[in-house]
This record gives sequence, structure tokens and C-alpha cells, in this order.
Amino acid sequence: MSAVRGRVLVGPALLRQIEDVFGPILQQAGLQVVYPPRRQFLEEVQMTEEELLEQLPGCVAALAGSEPYTRRVLERAAAAGLLVVARAGVGYDGVDVATATELGIAVCYAPGTNHEAVAEHTFALMLALLRNLRGQDAAIRRGEWPRRVVEPLRDQVLGIVGLGRIGKAVAMRARAFALDVWAYDIAPDTDFAHTYGVRLVPSLEILLRQADIVTLHVPKTPQTIDLINRHTLGWMKPTAILINTARGGIVNEKDLYDALQAGRLAGAGLDVFAAEPPVGSPLLQLDNVIMTAHTAGIDRRSRQEMARVSALAIAQLLAGDWPTQWLVNPAVQPMFRRRWQQWHQLDRSQP
Repeated sequence: MSAVRGRVLVGPALLRQIEDVFGPILQQAGLQVVYPPRRQFLEEVQMTEEELLEQLPGCVAALAGSEPYTRRVLERAAAAGLLVVARAGVGYDGVDVATATELGIAVCYAPGTNHEAVAEHTFALMLALLRNLRGQDAAIRRGEWPRRVVEPLRDQVLGIVGLGRIGKAVAMRARAFALDVWAYDIAPDTDFAHTYGVRLVPSLEILLRQADIVTLHVPKTPQTIDLINRHTLGWMKPTAILINTARGGIVNEKDLYDALQAGRLAGAGLDVFAAEPPVGSPLLQLDNVIMTAHTAGIDRRSRQEMARVSALAIAQLLAGDWPTQWLVNPAVQPMFRRRWQQWHQLDRSQP
């Protein structure tokens, strides 16, 4: 067996359950897989900044979940040899990408691995709200038999905010439900829209005013934080529902609560929150909100693919390759190359 060339910290403890998917990729690259020293590997307990400060230094790479790779974490880890942070997912707002680039750390993600899972979950939330599944289930458990009229999905106007991979996956499935699909995107794919009968609109306001169901599929950026707020919620129909499977922080949760409680919005399906878990959130008190635990993108198949792609990105970068399709910060290349060369020479000098 060849000597270990470096350690890879796997942040999400639950990935230990599928080490057979990504572990061999890293091990064949001469890398040792290490996990947070927790007793309960079957619980998804996100690593804290303090835990990363303690455990990440000395690792050459991190296979990351949603744990906070802050400036403090990255500076300490880079000084001890960290070269790669590979996110097992498609979002990377937990990583300070600017600091990573400054320090010569390559940041990767796994695009195209969970869009179908998120699209499926989006429709689960829509249907749960429109068919009042939460209310019916609770009533039946109380001994009632609530045979009441519910809302249809067919022929509704579905407004998709963000027509990227996930938005497109939602649009494609919407055809099977006979939905009238509208979309707003800052750089729309007109060919896709034409092929799948999606009506592109030039502004968010037009979309929100017309849609019966609004579903969010944009990344969290400075431009999208609080995109849905008191003002934009005011454009929506009082009979409309809002779905957020994108990122917490895109919706101003206080403003959403006020709209739902006042009857200015009919319901919301939320998979993501500004603080996770949303302990103490007033949204927990509302019956017209369906919540899930940031699970939209992690069904069994997508989790395996996200972990596999992240491991491949780490292995290829440390082998001297440059997997452009997975790089978040390609501008890091010159500094990363210098740091990688130093690590590579040191690695070759080891007995």
C-alpha cells in the first residue's frame, strides 16, 4: 500500500454511511479519509466554526457540507496546508470564496448532481399545500374525517424565479401537471423556454403579480438576499403560495410571516431557512406553512453523486489536473499551482 499523501476531512458525518461511493476515489489517490470525532454518526450535526478551526488544519482537502468555512477557518487551515474545499452540493455560500482565492485554496462544487431531487421536492411541497395534507393528516389523527374541497394544481400559473438547472427541471415536470409555466431569469435560456413552452417575463414584478405558485431557484448572492420581502410579497396574489427550496436568506422570514398571518398570502413551503434549524421562528406557529429540513437536494441517488463528484474534484486537483467544470474560483489557479507544487515536491520527498 502506498504512503498516505494527505488527509481529507469529510465534514458531513452522515457521508460515512456511503464511504464506499467516494472513499475508494480518495484512497486510490493516496488520501486518508477522516471524519469529525462525533459519537453519533447517524445524526446530521453540522460542524461549527470552532470545530473546523480545531480539526481542519493538517488536512490537504475538505469534502464539505454546509459547515462554515470562514476567513478564520481558511487562514488557519491554509497555513497548515489546506489546498481544496470541495462542496458536496451545488451551493457554496458557506465558503468564503474570496478568502479562499486570496489564500490559494481551490473551491469546488458538484453542479448537475441534485437538480432532479430538488425539482421532485418542489412538487411535493406544492401538492402538500394545495391538497392540505398537513391539515388532513392532523384531523384524521384527532378522529375527524375532513372531506373538504382542496385546490387543484392543474391549469395554475407556475412562476419560476431562476431558470437554471433546477428551474428547468421544475419546468419540465410542470408539463405533466398541465401547469402554465412562466419564468423570470436575468439571463434566460430562450431555446429551452421555446422548447418547453415556458413564458419568459422581463421582470420579477410581472411574474409575482401573475403567478398562483411562485417557486424560487436562484443562488444566494448579495443581489438575492431578501429578494422576497414585504414589498415584493405585496405583488403576489393573496391566494398564491410560495415555495423556497433554494437558500435561506432569499426570503425575509419576518415579512413572510406577516403576510401569511394577515392573509395576504395563502401558504408557503420552505426547505431552507435563514438559521437552520429555525429554532424560535414564528413561522413554526403557522398552519399554512409546510417545512422540511433542507432535504430537497439529498435523496439517496443525489447524495451519492454529490459525494462522488466532490471526491473526484479533490483527487484530480491533487494529481495536478484542473477540473474546470467543478471549479468555483478559477482565478485561484496561479496561486494554487504554486502551493500545489510545493506540496507535491514535499510529497515526493517523503519515503
